[in-house]
Amino acid sequence: MRSQLIEEFEDCPVIAAIKDEEGLKRCIHSDIPIVFVLYGDICNISQIVSRLKKAGKTVIIHIDLIAGLSSKEIAVTYIKSVTHADGIISTRPAVIRQAKEEGLFAIMRFFVIDSMAFESIKRQTESVYPDMIEVLPGVMPKIIQKICKQNRTPVIAGGLISDKEDIMAALDAGAMSISTTNQKVWFM
Repeated sequence: MRSQLIEEFEDCPVIAAIKDEEGLKRCIHSDIPIVFVLYGDICNISQIVSRLKKAGKTVIIHIDLIAGLSSKEIAVTYIKSVTHADGIISTRPAVIRQAKEEGLFAIMRFFVIDSMAFESIKRQTESVYPDMIEVLPGVMPKIIQKICKQNRTPVIAGGLISDKEDIMAALDAGAMSISTTNQKVWFM
C-alpha cells in the first residue's frame, strides 16, 4: 500500500486540504485524487471519510485536529477501524509510530519556525520513519530544498500557498506535492 500511495502523491502535485463542509463539497467535484481532512469530530469523521471515498478520493486525516480524539495512540486504532481512512497526519511521534504499526500511511507534520525546528526534522524522521513529511509554511523554497537534501523521506509543502508561483517554487525545491485549503489553487 505504501508504494502505491507514494506513486499517487508523485502524480498529484496539488492536494486538497479541507477544513469545512464547503471545502468537502467542492473537493468532491474536483479532479484532485488526494484529500487531507483538517476538521471533524468523533461523531462525524466517519461520514466525512465515507463521502470522500465514495467520490474515489484517497483520504488522509489530520488526527490532531479531530475534536474528541485524544493525542494517544488509541486514536489511530479508532481512525483505522471506524473511518477506514487511508492514512493520518500528526505532529506527534508516538501517533506516527502507531499508524505505521496499524498499516496506515503516516505523514508527520512539521512547523519550521526556527533553526531548532529545522534540526528536529532530521532527528525525528530518523527515529519515527514516517512515510512522508509535511513542512509548513510551504512558501520557503530554500528551506524545503535543504530539508529534501537532508532527508530521504518525501516532502509535502503546505501552508500559505496561494498561487501557481508558490506551487512551482515548492515543487522545484524538491517537494513531491503541495497541500492547500485555498480552493482557487485546487483548480489552477
